[in-house]
Order: sequence, then structure tokens, then C-alpha cells
Amino acid sequence: MTLIENAYVITVDDGRRELPRASVLIDGTRIVAIGETPAGLPDDVVRVDGTGRVLTPGLVNTHHHLYQWITRGLAADHTLFQWLMTLYPIWAGIDEAAVRTAALGGLTQLALSGCTTTTDHHYVFPAEGGDLLGAEIDAAQTIGLRFHPTRGSMDLSEKDGGLPPDSVVQNLDDILAASSDAVARWHDPSADSMLRIALAPCSPFSVTTDLLRESALLARELGVRMHTHLAESLDENTYCDERFGCTPLQYMESVGWVGDDVWFAHGIEFDDDEIARLAATATGVAHCPTSNARLGNRICRTRDLVDAGVPVGLGVDGAASNESCRLLEEAHQAVLMARARGGPTALTTRTAIELATIGGARVLGRDADTGSIEVGKLADLVLWDLSSVAHSGITDPVAALVLGAIPPVTGSWVNGRPIIADGEMLTVDPDLVAAEVAREHRRLIDKAR
Repeated sequence: MTLIENAYVITVDDGRRELPRASVLIDGTRIVAIGETPAGLPDDVVRVDGTGRVLTPGLVNTHHHLYQWITRGLAADHTLFQWLMTLYPIWAGIDEAAVRTAALGGLTQLALSGCTTTTDHHYVFPAEGGDLLGAEIDAAQTIGLRFHPTRGSMDLSEKDGGLPPDSVVQNLDDILAASSDAVARWHDPSADSMLRIALAPCSPFSVTTDLLRESALLARELGVRMHTHLAESLDENTYCDERFGCTPLQYMESVGWVGDDVWFAHGIEFDDDEIARLAATATGVAHCPTSNARLGNRICRTRDLVDAGVPVGLGVDGAASNESCRLLEEAHQAVLMARARGGPTALTTRTAIELATIGGARVLGRDADTGSIEVGKLADLVLWDLSSVAHSGITDPVAALVLGAIPPVTGSWVNGRPIIADGEMLTVDPDLVAAEVAREHRRLIDKAR
């Protein structure tokens, strides 16, 4: 058992309770008590002092590209399509070693910034790359995060009117076979699962209509979720209008890609009718404000999506378009971007915390067991230190988290297991991971020359 006591507890439960000096008791993988410290605890209970600290549900990251961790800082001043055209030839050189190292780096950063559950959208599979999905799954198990990787895909190359080079696309039959194999090897549908697989063709401009349609049929046959990029930029709107004669969402709906088992990354360019359609079908959106701003795209209509009832979570997106990849920073940026678009009341700090926790859990289909601090839920928790000069004297702890500097994580638990204690990673040495990342970055760049 582990007892976290005297913390300011932000539950994000249905009543959105905040408990100024409370205890949370973990037994095994689950939360078993909240509020007063229970009597009669065994002598060997692990006690964690939460004085001056805030306890939140673990943050949930709903969109990432971990392999990009070793290609940060490139094409820093490009549009989305220019950025992709610059980076695809470099990504064509990734292999198991590169992907595992990149994932270790990205997942370490996520853990240190309060994330306990993350997805990943891996869609680049060079012919000689090896077992790339297995490499990042191994990295996630090493770090100890709850992991929802997606088996991505591309089958529309430059010669067929798409953006990717021929070397990183696969044919339809190979993609479907690999997708089925990924689910059979790794997907765990149990309530306390640490590993679930989704299927994720990359985007309307890098996959064929047949791949989208067949992937949707396969995902539903196998009982797994579906993910892709959508409505990220005006260029994408133009592409879909010229090629399909409709908007990106209209196109995706025509091939079976709406529903409570689907979530889209970005969702910037939806109009009123499309937001209503997303809400009616419970189709989710991963809001990635930092990446959107880094690539110069427009501002997501987050307030409108939330008000309509669309499931919305936050995502850091790939490290090549968000070099920091700190999930709490996305809550900060979500507030600022929403207010820049809709005024000072467009998004509250508490709504931002909800998007980062229970909202993300809902997008990934895990809100029955994660995303809030409630008795019976999985013990995915983060303890933040607000005692330093950066936060001391900020009246509202939620404002301190969302609007202040990102505070240090002093404790983190995933499935009841400690991942960070006293501010230190327990599962890897971040300095060794950093050195390995630097080596793999140099090797990949040299390979592309």
C-alpha cells in the first residue's frame, strides 16, 4: 500500500471536487480511499508527504510521433506540407535502434512532465526498418507508462499523388496483415491494460481510399480503436476539395471513419455542422496547440468542440513539430490559444486540466478506469511540487499548474507502481537516455546525407 497524505487533491471526478488537505490510498493497482487518512493501516504502508504539493490524475497524451524525438529542430520555419517533404527522406532511414531510442527519450520527457498514459501514431515503416512497433512498445514498458500505440500506415506515395516518398509506403495487403498481427501480438482489452493497439492510416493525403475503408472494417472486426490526422491545415482542405470534391470530414465519413471508436488529431478546420456531427457520433479530437502554432496552422475551435460535447483531449504531437513535448504545457497553450480566438472566458484553467486528464481518457476509451481520482479507479497519479519560488504565493493551485511555470513532478504512479519518487526517475537514467538520443540523432542524419 501507498498513502499520499496532506496534498491538495484535484480529483476531476463528476463533482470536480478539490480537497485542500487530503489523503489518497493506493492498494495494488487501484485507488481505495480518498479524503481522511484511513485508520488501521499496516506498518509497512509507504507514506508520501504531499505538504505543499498538488495531486492530480496522471495526464493523458492523445497524439504523438515518438520516432521524431531524434529529428527535432529541423525545418523549423516551414509550412506543414514543406515540413513533411523535408523530413520524409530523413525518416526513411529509421530502424529498430533509432525508434527504441527516440521512444525512450520522448517517453522520459512525458513522464517527467506528468504524463502517465500516452498514445503514439507510428506510420513510417521502411522496408529494412525491422520491428518498429515492437521497439517502441519495449521502450514504453521500460519507462513504465500506460501505452496506446497505433499501427499507422501509408500507401499513397509521390508517384500516386501523395506526399511520402516511395521508400516509406507499403501496399494494402501488407498493411492489413501487419495491422492484424499487431493486434494479435500486443492488444490487451482488459480494464487494467497497460497496452492497447489502434489502427491509424496516416492522413487523407498519404493513404488511399481503399486503405481507409479496409482499415475501418478491420479495426471494428478486431474491436480496436481508429486514429488519423484530420482537418489540420488549409492545404489539407484544398487537397480534399480538389481530389474528392468535399471537406476532409465529409471524406472520412464516406469511408466509415466517424464513431465513438475514432479520434482525429488536430481538428482545426471543422465548421459548425461538422462539429455537430462529431458530437452526435462521439468522434474524438486530440487538440495539439503547441504543434499547431509551431507549424503556423490556425487555432482549433476548442471551446466550440467542448460545448458541443465532442470528446476532446490534449496531445503534444510529434517532437519534430513540438520540440518540448511537455503535456502540461499543452494545457497552458490550450487556454492561451482559446482565449486568443474567443476572448478571456473562452477556456478556463479547470477545463484545461479536464482536457489533460479525463478528456484524454475519454478520447482513448479509458475514462471508466483512468483520468480522475476516484475510489476504484486505476492508480495513475502525479504529485506536483508548488513550494518553490516559481509557484509560492499563487492563490489558486489550478492556476499555478496551468498558467504558471511547469512545476517539478515529485511523484508519479502508473497502475500503482512508482515511476518517479522524490523528483527522480526510477525506471531509467535520463542522462544515459539523453546520450543515447544524441548518438542516434547523429547516426540518422548521417544516413540521410
